[in-house]
Amino acid sequence: MNIHIIGGGNLGAAIALGMAKFSTEHQVTVTRRNTSSILYLEKLGVSVSSDNKHNIQQADIIILTIKPYQVDTVLAEILPVISNKIIASGVSGLSIEALQSKIGEDHQAIRIMPNIAAQYGASATCISFSEKHTEQGQKLVTLFKDLGTAPVIDEKLMDAATVLAASGTAFALRYIRASMQAGIEIGFDWKTALAISAQTVKGAAEMVMEEQIHPEQLIDRVTTPQGCTIAGLSEMESHGFSSSLIRGIKAAVKKIKGI
Repeated sequence: MNIHIIGGGNLGAAIALGMAKFSTEHQVTVTRRNTSSILYLEKLGVSVSSDNKHNIQQADIIILTIKPYQVDTVLAEILPVISNKIIASGVSGLSIEALQSKIGEDHQAIRIMPNIAAQYGASATCISFSEKHTEQGQKLVTLFKDLGTAPVIDEKLMDAATVLAASGTAFALRYIRASMQAGIEIGFDWKTALAISAQTVKGAAEMVMEEQIHPEQLIDRVTTPQGCTIAGLSEMESHGFSSSLIRGIKAAVKKIKGI
């Protein structure tokens, strides 16, 4: 397919990079006002342009990875030159209904929420679409499964998905940073501490995804009576490790909903 990404910021570039690496059968175009920071994508076969309309007539799917305030301007620019396109929005807070009303019934509105790990084939991309656009929505599912996981969710959960999957990247990285800092305190240099912490998180995630069981069942495997693991867990929980993470996620959801 021909994929046209409007918005070559961190997310748009990550999607393009992931497609170039893991979905090589697709032709990808990325647009950005100032292209200097994404010219490296051309070496991977991605077309880069400062013109949002460049190659857009040939696009099978148009992906919007722009700021909410840019949506109307971008749509006013591209709608006169396209017809019958799948328009997938990664724009925070823009509902399917609102997007569909802006683009008209000629096009099909899909809502997506990838994260920047798409460039490594490791995004958790949540996807929502209306029942009448199931066929088009499944094309997005197939596309983003090449870049990680692509669960289809009810649109009412999309704000929560934005926090859990996109903001969640920052939350997970903050844990890795804290673990690295602790590693330095107990004797490692920072590079070794970071390598150990990051690989341990990766290994834990792979176990959960492979075995599809509750994390506590895996925790039990490494927690022995009167051992160092349970001592560490108990100390963390006494200082609100789980509750502070939960509160942080809920606070982020309130922010995105404007509550």
